[in-house]
Amino acid sequence: MGSVQTDGTGYVLVNSGKEARTRFAALSTIYDRGTVRHLEDLGVGSGWHCLEIGGGSGTIAKWLAERVGSTGHVLTTDLDTRFLGPLKGPNLAVCRHNIGTDPLPESAFDLIHTRLVLIHVPERDAALARIISSLKPGGWLLMEEYDSCSMLPDPVANPAETVLETHLAMLRLLEDNGVNRRYGRLLPGLLRARGLSSVGTEAQLFMWQGGSVGIAMMRANLEQLRETMIERNYITRQEFDRDLAQLDDPNLLMPSSILWSVWGRRS
Repeated sequence: MGSVQTDGTGYVLVNSGKEARTRFAALSTIYDRGTVRHLEDLGVGSGWHCLEIGGGSGTIAKWLAERVGSTGHVLTTDLDTRFLGPLKGPNLAVCRHNIGTDPLPESAFDLIHTRLVLIHVPERDAALARIISSLKPGGWLLMEEYDSCSMLPDPVANPAETVLETHLAMLRLLEDNGVNRRYGRLLPGLLRARGLSSVGTEAQLFMWQGGSVGIAMMRANLEQLRETMIERNYITRQEFDRDLAQLDDPNLLMPSSILWSVWGRRS
């Protein structure tokens, strides 16, 4: 079976890949506005102590640090913090951390935020319990995770939608490496079952066209996983090259994964 580059946890879209910058820039463009709106709605303000798990390129951690001011504090973590180091400041700390296995302080944070993290964590149930325990009483949790099962391209419903075999191969590879592709949709029930109150939900879905920022992110992910998908016989090299060329077609139309934003408060 073909090898896949991971960080030791099974996560395959590692930050050390040359495609990471493109992926992070696309994620920021697509989702930061919605994330910030949710954080504002939760009341994040001066003096808050915040934790962001899976800080990525640090755009949300930077926003939080500006929001909480000199009397607040932000801790941002990741398995690989190479993009976060330059953000360190008087009220912003960076820490390498594995939420699947490493401890968190108890009752320490007014807000904890994650985006596209726990879908990749094999120990996600234990991680969620650890995250909730790290909230102060009355603290808020905002989790944003994909559901990539509920809205695949469907040319029967819409003939303009495009099915790419390489995209399906990537989803299969992620699932084979432990990704829970429906996790976002499960979150409202999980937070309620864990005893959080004021649980709310919003879902985002985009119809991406060839050449769009969403397709640029898909291209980066496909290119990072190219050799593994081919070595494992999920896709042939000819099929991969054919599908990659289609991403530039302005007529290409694909629904994005659904990003579920779910928030709740520790009683």
